[in-house]
Amino acid sequence: MNNILEELIKEANVSRETKDIPIGAIIVKNNKIISKGHNTRIKDNNVLGHAEINAIKSASKILGDWRLNDCDLYVTLEPCDMCMEIIKASRIKNVYYLITNNEKHKFNKTNKCLIKDYRKIKDEYKTNLQSFFKENLNRNDDYDIM
Repeated sequence: MNNILEELIKEANVSRETKDIPIGAIIVKNNKIISKGHNTRIKDNNVLGHAEINAIKSASKILGDWRLNDCDLYVTLEPCDMCMEIIKASRIKNVYYLITNNEKHKFNKTNKCLIKDYRKIKDEYKTNLQSFFKENLNRNDDYDIM
């Protein structure tokens, strides 16, 4: 699990370099990382450039199938509504996230689970995310860490 979380944070930091919200996503199948994604909305000027969607596209290409059965998604921030619909459609088994998003979600078909046992990594990521919003968007967003 530590390796997955380390890679997740590294992936999130890639998007920060392009002034995009630092969110990373990793897809795991049979305890092996098969794809990674980070936000590319700013870089690609594309609203669909969410970390989760980029990871799903990459995993689908690698597996040769849009159905990501028996795959789990790890993401730094709880997925938005759009991403959750795509996650459900791609048949991802479970979603694990570090920080709860401020938005409230209306559905619960896919199993979502807050990663609770890695406080230090969560605290570092929360600080990183909050500083991004403050420095780049002049916002003081607060994220819950359970």
